[in-house]
Amino acid sequence: MFQKVVKSAQLISLPDIYIKLKELMDDPEYTMVEIAFLVGRDPGMATRFLRVVNSPLNRRARKIETVSQAVSLLGVRQVHDIVLSASVAEAFEGIQTDVMNMKKFWQRSFYCAVMTKQLALECQILESDRLFVNGLLHDIGHLFMYIAIPEESQDTILKAKKMGRPLYQVERELLGFDYAKLGGYVMGKWDLPKSLQAITRFHPEPGKADQFESETALLHLASLLVQADLEDADFGAGAFLVDPAAWQLTGLTEEQCLQVQHTAAEQFGEVADSISSLDFN
Repeated sequence: MFQKVVKSAQLISLPDIYIKLKELMDDPEYTMVEIAFLVGRDPGMATRFLRVVNSPLNRRARKIETVSQAVSLLGVRQVHDIVLSASVAEAFEGIQTDVMNMKKFWQRSFYCAVMTKQLALECQILESDRLFVNGLLHDIGHLFMYIAIPEESQDTILKAKKMGRPLYQVERELLGFDYAKLGGYVMGKWDLPKSLQAITRFHPEPGKADQFESETALLHLASLLVQADLEDADFGAGAFLVDPAAWQLTGLTEEQCLQVQHTAAEQFGEVADSISSLDFN
């Protein structure tokens, strides 16, 4: 079953713009001018890039008009993450599945990205923006499953809800693998950053992570907070039980998480209906 989904996933590739950006960044002598030129010469990516940069979530004092201005302001890591996020959205553009409405999928993923960033801020992580992409892409394994094995995927969702158990556990029992393992594996095939691969792979069970432990724990908490909120359930109970390692690794409390959930929900609510304009649809 796993190989069937992987084989299907191989038919979906990231656009050339991301591949070229990675190649440029691998050159130790690259310049920010070269990066700005690369992003700017692709009209579609440039438009998406500026939409994300000027999103209400970023609360900038004034609108950024050019790619070069944005690149100089953001720095290479954020530029990479924005281009990666837009590239993944583009890779799935036009693909539909009966299991999940694609716009709702990206809205939920965007909500998790906001939640992850806010939790990082609560932990006083200075570069909290870099954790945004972890939240945005954490569920990508499910997209491949919805496309390759829609009936089996729907079956696991229904059984997990009926049993009140975490979805990843039911997937392992019925399919032999879970969405997080699949997502991390495909990210490896796409040559995405190893941190993103590992955090995605282990976020359902952060206690098993042997690197990027705190970031993995933050994503674990964020995904549970989002799921509990959207399903009107109790965070920290039943299918949304927190791995004890997450509390130890982050130093957060349940009360802090619920406060962050409120803040993130307000921020997400401000932009939820405009997610499609950011090309996450």
